[in-house]
Amino acid sequence: MTETPIKEVKLPPIRNGTVIDHIACGQALNVMKILKVNENNIDSSVSIGMHVISAKGDKWKDIIKIEDRELDSKTVDKIALIAPDATIAIIRDYYVAEKYQVHLEDHVVGLAKCSNPNCITNRGEPITPEFTVIGRHPPQLRCCYCDRLLTNISDNLL
Repeated sequence: MTETPIKEVKLPPIRNGTVIDHIACGQALNVMKILKVNENNIDSSVSIGMHVISAKGDKWKDIIKIEDRELDSKTVDKIALIAPDATIAIIRDYYVAEKYQVHLEDHVVGLAKCSNPNCITNRGEPITPEFTVIGRHPPQLRCCYCDRLLTNISDNLL
């Protein structure tokens, strides 16, 4: 039997769209949930690389390329809660038109719900959930109303 060498697999380039790079290893599927991409609404090419070596060769990361879509600021803010080191590149005609790092603010309003079912924000009151960022790597949020630490941020995103 002849042995076939293994080829390196690379994600294909996109003509127009968004590349989300430097996602914390293992968080690509949570970012896909934020993007609301699923089998029922895919109209363009989506490439996901999970647990890939970074170009520097010293770290592992996830990466997502989504064609024909640019992200709004609220979506980028949610991504910062899951992947605070992520970079966003806007691609136009195969070239990087814009590139920036996501930024996790010190105060988060209206992006996630409190995990405490007794919190006033979960009791039918017209109150927007608010959190103070108390940790960045990994992100940790404390509810401004009940002081509960938000556990599993990805499951509590609005």
